[in-house]
Amino acid sequence: MQNNTLYFTYSAESSTEEDMNEMASLLRTLCKASKSDIVFLCIGSDRSTGDSFGPFVGTMLKEQNFPFHVFGTIAEPVHALNLKTVLEEIHLQFNNPIIFGVDACLGDGHQIGSIILKDGPLTPGYAINNMLPAVGNYHLKGIVNYLDPDSPIKSLNSTRLDTVMSLAKTTSTILLRSI
Repeated sequence: MQNNTLYFTYSAESSTEEDMNEMASLLRTLCKASKSDIVFLCIGSDRSTGDSFGPFVGTMLKEQNFPFHVFGTIAEPVHALNLKTVLEEIHLQFNNPIIFGVDACLGDGHQIGSIILKDGPLTPGYAINNMLPAVGNYHLKGIVNYLDPDSPIKSLNSTRLDTVMSLAKTTSTILLRSI
């Protein structure tokens, strides 16, 4: 944590099992501290390899009977075309929920395979200049590929499925350990 702001990074290359457990413990603390409904909003599309991180996490959580509310799976993705509608549905269904946004992210080459947990909302579509509503009280981002400033969509679409699946498995493992 830095400056009383939540910021935790798990790196596939340099983190340990203990780091994974520490992130799970931090998430557990955040969830237990809330009296509100907890919602995990897993954002992305099944039509782009790099952008499928969120829906894969949502699917894995639902398959393991994750006890919190999960929106966004491979079968029913939450993406640019339905995000506003799903957010309205969440706010109609739950009174002042705590939302954890889960989304893919592009970064620097050395960051690929990292998972970032931060407080505050994330802005889906930011890397590809598709400004969507900010989402979440907290967020988890999986860095799936490097950001090519000339063609960020190409970066998402040329992402290795193995990278996305590995990040999704690690993220869902951390979230499942947090309960």
